[in-house]
Amino acid sequence: MTGRTMLSNPFLFTLLRLLPASLASWLGGWLSAYVARPRMKLRDARARANLALLRPDLPQAEREAILTRRWVNVGRTLAELANIDRLVNADHVTVIDQPAYQAVLDGPGPMIAFTCHIGNWDLLAAHIKWSTDRPGLGVYEDPEDPRIAAQLKKARSSYMGEAIGGDGAARGVLKHLTQKDRATLYILADERRDRQVWFPTFGRALEPSGNLSIALRLARKVGAQFLPFYLVRTSGPHFALHWHPPLDPRTMSDAEIVAVLDRFLGQACIDHADQWLALHDMDLTQPV
Repeated sequence: MTGRTMLSNPFLFTLLRLLPASLASWLGGWLSAYVARPRMKLRDARARANLALLRPDLPQAEREAILTRRWVNVGRTLAELANIDRLVNADHVTVIDQPAYQAVLDGPGPMIAFTCHIGNWDLLAAHIKWSTDRPGLGVYEDPEDPRIAAQLKKARSSYMGEAIGGDGAARGVLKHLTQKDRATLYILADERRDRQVWFPTFGRALEPSGNLSIALRLARKVGAQFLPFYLVRTSGPHFALHWHPPLDPRTMSDAEIVAVLDRFLGQACIDHADQWLALHDMDLTQPV
């Protein structure tokens, strides 16, 4: 049983919904680490090679423990899709410096909420919607498997609000940011293409591309600030929301914005490699 099964099997998804949220999360983590992982040797090997490059300071035994925790986090995250509405509260999500964070959300103007696949990124999307009256829009890319895409859409519709993807997405995003007061756009920056992530750079000489490039152009066009943030799992279905003060394109160059985003989120991906999804979906040993 794999993560794909969790998302495409209506019976299992319903079971996860019926179970207490903490038990469903634990079950997802156990299935991922001890059932799915042995069947995904190639992904496990890629994650091992990438982790050795990102954390050469760690002994092999510690890196293996990180890899095991990664599989647990992946499974927990998938299982928690069935219970996001039960986790979007202060009992499960602790915001670092919550008053200052709330003041940022309550401020004026459009905002681009910028993050990576760390911890539980769907819960992060739901949490920002829950935390503010800003009209929100999420950008996503459908999985190739239509059954998984349908289940994801069904799950996310209950907590994410409006989401957009595919053809016409750019036009819809621009309309959202320009026609809705204090609109927020939620973007995941570490999309994988051709077995690589183009952000964070990890010191590689990469030009901004993909979602990062789109976000930079949008910010300039509509005067939106960047809000870099991520949600890291602390224990079980409990999380801490870390954030960086907003970055304003009116006072910063693109290069300055990219440098801050890269430093903040890149370090988060390294520090929380046990919760970073893209670690097993790229190959840092190959040239870009």
